[in-house]
Amino acid sequence: MKKVCHIVGIAALLLAAGTLRAQAVRSNVGPTAATMPAALQNVGFEPPLDGQMPLDLAFRDETGRSVQLREYFGQKPVVLAFVYYGCPMLCNQVQQGVVGTLRMLSFNPGIDYQVVFVSFDPREKPDMAAEKKKTALAHFRRPGTDSGWHFLTGSQESIDAATHAANFRYNFFPKTNLFAHASGVMLLTPQGRISRYFYGVEYPGLDVRLGLVEASAGKIGTPIDHVLLFCYQYDPSAATYSAAILRIIRLGGILTVLCIVAGILISRHRETLAAARNLRQQLSSGVERGAH
Repeated sequence: MKKVCHIVGIAALLLAAGTLRAQAVRSNVGPTAATMPAALQNVGFEPPLDGQMPLDLAFRDETGRSVQLREYFGQKPVVLAFVYYGCPMLCNQVQQGVVGTLRMLSFNPGIDYQVVFVSFDPREKPDMAAEKKKTALAHFRRPGTDSGWHFLTGSQESIDAATHAANFRYNFFPKTNLFAHASGVMLLTPQGRISRYFYGVEYPGLDVRLGLVEASAGKIGTPIDHVLLFCYQYDPSAATYSAAILRIIRLGGILTVLCIVAGILISRHRETLAAARNLRQQLSSGVERGAH
């Protein structure tokens, strides 16, 4: 019963922390030690844009194979989230949020991007990671994408290096065997640089799609995606995409000018055709009169 109460308490604290941080973003004033609950004073997730994830870190994948992070980089952008597989609440929601959002996209894991979950609990083993992958694939329901999903476990040293690079901070409570931690997901470039990040456990499909297109440097996506990227820009303070009003106005102005020019050209072309037709008719009439 005490453990259940503690879980609920941590969840409430995390919700409170999220509210405080949201207020801080709106007011441009960060939460202080006086406003942040003691259990969460060292908990956070503020990835540095363009920060480099160390790719030589050693982990084990869900099969128990020894791997380095670089195996998932090099060619495709990467969706990466820090979780722990024994988490009773928040991490499950993060994983469900990632799966649910990626299901909305036409892009495919393993073909267009990679998905990597990294456990920040060094006690967890590949068998737990394998169960989480099995659950994710069952919910994703897209055959042929298994090779794009990766669930890793590793040593404290590797975990510390990875979480430090992403500025992901958490607290461990030995009495309850639970962690207090933030939630979110990152999009990294094929070179391992942090391109975009999104907070919480639900991630807007359009934001993630545009983020993947940007992280890939335009190697995936459609012409429409690139038009949308012109009209939307990423706001790191809110960790979301918002309409770039000046760009939209500029694009609208360009389209208006193009429409006017096109209208003038079409009108002149019609006038030219009409003049040529009249000339032919006049010449034809002249020839007929000459014949008579």
